Amino acid sequence: MRERGVGIDFGTSNSAAAIFDGEQVSLVQLEQADPIIPSATYIDRALTSKTGQHAVDQYIQDNTGRTVELVPEVVGETSQFVDDSSAEHPAEVRTSTQKIYGAPVTDSSLQGRLFRGTKRLLGDEQVRRLMVFDHPFRLVALVTPLLLRIRQAIETEVGSMTDAHLGHPVNFEGRDKYSNQLALSRLGEAFGYAGIASRSFYPEPLAAAVSFLHTNPSADGETLLCLDFGGGTLDFCILRRRGQQFDVVATHGIGLGGDHLDQILFRKLLFPQLGKGERWRRRGFDREEIETRFPFEEFEEPLVNWAVTYTLNQNRFTTPVMECIEAGGPSVRKFQRLRDVIKQNLSYLLFARIKDLKAALSSHEVASLDVPELDLELRLSRKEFEAMIDEPLRRVANALDETVRRAGLQHGDVDLVLRTGGSSLIPAVLGLLEGRFPGRVVDHDPFTSVAAGLAIANQRGLHFSPD
Repeated sequence: MRERGVGIDFGTSNSAAAIFDGEQVSLVQLEQADPIIPSATYIDRALTSKTGQHAVDQYIQDNTGRTVELVPEVVGETSQFVDDSSAEHPAEVRTSTQKIYGAPVTDSSLQGRLFRGTKRLLGDEQVRRLMVFDHPFRLVALVTPLLLRIRQAIETEVGSMTDAHLGHPVNFEGRDKYSNQLALSRLGEAFGYAGIASRSFYPEPLAAAVSFLHTNPSADGETLLCLDFGGGTLDFCILRRRGQQFDVVATHGIGLGGDHLDQILFRKLLFPQLGKGERWRRRGFDREEIETRFPFEEFEEPLVNWAVTYTLNQNRFTTPVMECIEAGGPSVRKFQRLRDVIKQNLSYLLFARIKDLKAALSSHEVASLDVPELDLELRLSRKEFEAMIDEPLRRVANALDETVRRAGLQHGDVDLVLRTGGSSLIPAVLGLLEGRFPGRVVDHDPFTSVAAGLAIANQRGLHFSPD
């Protein structure tokens, strides 16, 4: 065993790190007086980066209320020889060069790019580079600054370190069976650039179970199931204890997390307030009035993917919005809100408010989505929220049952169920677990249990291979 162990939980939404000295786990302060750091990187026009809450704050400061101005992108140049000479005035042949412009998709006033949820892209072979102010950045380069900051924070407390256990979901999001291999390769490369030369990957739900068993050595039962429901993935493991040791019986994971639920809430709550389902009236070529359904479906995907919402600031999108506003009528306020979301780049702010709403509904029967920037306040009950996420909840239930099946068990064979991860705090998730495992469900440090378990696994030399 090592003298101390280090664990790093690089999450989709937030990250944490922990140190284990053989007896006690201590969390590393990654933000000012806070062990939880947003998994965010902000890169400005000078290609300098900020990470964590500094990145989020800078993005909000630079973008809230900013009017987006798109300019055409230069896609190439043409050159031709021009002969201006004549018999009376001979001259050298000159070269005339003209730029070729594409669609107006470059945001000229953008001060910087914010990257959150990058972990969800690591397993996608088709996503290799993202453009940042005309510079192609590999995904590894977007992840490394945050990991470097985490390593430096750890070294502030323990001195030089080059070894750690690193968490990973059971299954990364991706398009094929090689997604896990690709994601782990990319993540390992990023950790290497961040100065962590020796690293061991360990499944996140298993790490959460390890930390629980350390803090609860006398917990009843030998068969334990852990559900880890985070921002990007839903992961499970089942293990069987043998005294102070354990065997991993089954693991399972799917690409479902809190980010998916946020998008559902955005669609269900905000789309009707932004013009979805309304009519579009305008003058035709013969001056007669034409009325059709407003083409809101063209706006939907950019709206629920805040990083590209600014691309809606093109004439083909803004013209119908402005015509609906000019036409007046009972729906004019909705189209004014849609205009403001697009022009002032408010999509990220809206998702932040949705996350607050979702968290409030974990402890209150009714909560409000308050967006004064759009003169909008919506009340939502927990029951209505659960109805909106009915389909994802069914996926949770199916994945849970599949995990038990893979272990060759029945629900009654499981002695203890842990729930961890921010999305596990949703009361409907607890209800789903209690329905299958009555009286056997316990909460376990939803935001830091994985980092703690990784540190313990690192100190004890624990390893796991799905093979």
